Amino acid sequence: MQLFDLDSTQDLCVQAEAVLNKGGGRFFKSGGLWIYDNEIARVDGTFRDGDIVRVLDYDRFFLGYGFINRASTIRIRMLSRREDEKVTPAFLRARVQAAWDYRKKVIDTASCRVIFGEADFLPGLTVDKYEDVLVVESLALGTDRLKELLLQALVGALAADGIKVRGIYERSDAKVREKEGLERVKGFLSEPFDTKVEITENGVRFIVDVENGQKTGFFLDQKENRAAIRRLCAGADVLDCFTHTGSFALNAAAAGARHVTAVDSSDLAIAQARENAVLNGLSERVEFLCEDVFELLPALEAKHAQYDIVILDPPAFTKARSSTKAAARGYREINLRGMKLVKDGGFLVTCSCSHFMEPELFAKTIAEAAHDAHIRLRQVEFRTQAPDHPILWDSEESYYLKLYIFQLVRG
Repeated sequence: MQLFDLDSTQDLCVQAEAVLNKGGGRFFKSGGLWIYDNEIARVDGTFRDGDIVRVLDYDRFFLGYGFINRASTIRIRMLSRREDEKVTPAFLRARVQAAWDYRKKVIDTASCRVIFGEADFLPGLTVDKYEDVLVVESLALGTDRLKELLLQALVGALAADGIKVRGIYERSDAKVREKEGLERVKGFLSEPFDTKVEITENGVRFIVDVENGQKTGFFLDQKENRAAIRRLCAGADVLDCFTHTGSFALNAAAAGARHVTAVDSSDLAIAQARENAVLNGLSERVEFLCEDVFELLPALEAKHAQYDIVILDPPAFTKARSSTKAAARGYREINLRGMKLVKDGGFLVTCSCSHFMEPELFAKTIAEAAHDAHIRLRQVEFRTQAPDHPILWDSEESYYLKLYIFQLVRG
């Protein structure tokens, strides 16, 4: 990787200005970080896509600095709102340091999300730390061009706290990169290393496959939610749906569940989950099934199966606002089926990880399922993503995970 002078105060902004339409920039002015293509009247000056430009309102009032990309509907991703806050290597290092300092205050940092894009004012960049390995996902052109500088700053921040990074792997293989005019890429950004990394969460050991696992290999956002369900699990029969690599299932088993049935449709995920069960000496109490949850739940209902706890942690059923209604039907279906499998007085843990499934709609969907199942819900907790995935108010894409724990009461 190229080495940068992170103390440099060289202004990285080019001599170009994007001027908004009258009435443009409403999302940005209300606290967001994006300016859309139809909000820009013109761009004065010479620039390349991915450059940092000055952004002015229609009356030339200064609004901030941001990355511009004509290939994207999100035309400008903002970095700073202050005219005297120039975007320099030193400025970017300070942003990275602030992200790390925040994590040290709010969460166990052995494995955590260190940078969470817009919520850390570093648009389009995600970095997950798995012990001494970093996994990076870059989804915006401007960020992509400064990726090495930002990673150098992060490695330095960690080193200052005695953490030596063993390796960096890139997982910029999401389809959404194509909307930025970027190719989907993955591979080493350091010397090659074993991409199966062992981590410990809530006392449970997991092998994280940073090369082939979903997203960056593990869903760190549920860390504290998995801890929250443990107190319910002693002596319980548990059904864990969409188990992925067994994270909820193994937390339940480690907390004393009598038996856990864990289900996922992915052969790779189930193989990894079994490996994790062996790693923790829990194979005898956790049964893994490679099946479609939507087909399995009615089959279990037909067999009159009953569980003390049912966990529903599905992938996002919608990644666009236009498909929200169809997603709501999917959430209603699995919750209806899941509720019917919970013993009277047992517990349902149910999640949505789509930010388009807004909290009010998710709650309404669950309520409809309970009504149709003739079940009353007693709410134990409502939770969101772990604090290393901070929710930035007025930046709706940063708030995506909703989790309810209910006790189910019949009659």
